[in-house]
Amino acid sequence: MDAKISVQRVSKTFDLAGQEFAALRDVSLDIADNEFVTVVGPSGCGKTTLMNILAGLEHASAGRALVDGREVTGPGPDRGVIFQQYALFPWLTVRKNVEFGLREQGVGRRERRERAEHFIRLVGLEQFADALPKTLSGGMRQRCAIARAYAVNPSILLMDEPFGALDALTRVTLQEQLLQAWSEERRTVLFITHDVDEAVFLANRVVVMAARPGRVHDVIDVGLPYPRPEEVRLSPEFAALRNRVWRAVHHQDGDPIAVPQPSFPTA
Repeated sequence: MDAKISVQRVSKTFDLAGQEFAALRDVSLDIADNEFVTVVGPSGCGKTTLMNILAGLEHASAGRALVDGREVTGPGPDRGVIFQQYALFPWLTVRKNVEFGLREQGVGRRERRERAEHFIRLVGLEQFADALPKTLSGGMRQRCAIARAYAVNPSILLMDEPFGALDALTRVTLQEQLLQAWSEERRTVLFITHDVDEAVFLANRVVVMAARPGRVHDVIDVGLPYPRPEEVRLSPEFAALRNRVWRAVHHQDGDPIAVPQPSFPTA
């Protein structure tokens, strides 16, 4: 079966003060439909650049990125993007923020309301549907951003450290809620994080990047079954995976490895 996302020998260079900087070099990666993949690595390893290329916000200098077999040439409704900053419209309520993309797609008022309310419930904000973003906590704002991304029905979610600015307890809660939403709605997810525990807890596979230039250093299968309750974090299996990812991130040497083919997630 063809990959949902296929990154084929992608390189990206930038001109910085007249000098060429290699952000990515020869990155290849296949992600299966409905797979949840996390990406970790040191600062400067090109995680966000890779996501921006998949989102169509940047163009590769060499190689190509494909979604459903078609080359990515720009943004598209098949890819929802969620950043660390919530990017909500401050003058719109939670409901109106979630409805915004649907309105842009020309969805009728009744269907907009039904779909918005479904995803607001999915992220646990039904009591705050008429609230403005300024009255919400950071975690609640990010849940609103996730609901808005889901509402327009993308087949892929690209998430760039969406929980990075949150406190530890809120972050853990949102990780669990994100997995619950993923188990119910099923999307292909590429999730960038600096947090090794978060990477292991969420993913079917963890992609470890190396820096200067950015490239795939290791790909680690996470064999923990879903659903993943909080107790999973205390298991010896989780500890072993966390340690393996940690070593791959912080003790990198040698050349990039050949990337194994993706396995399909187990619900």
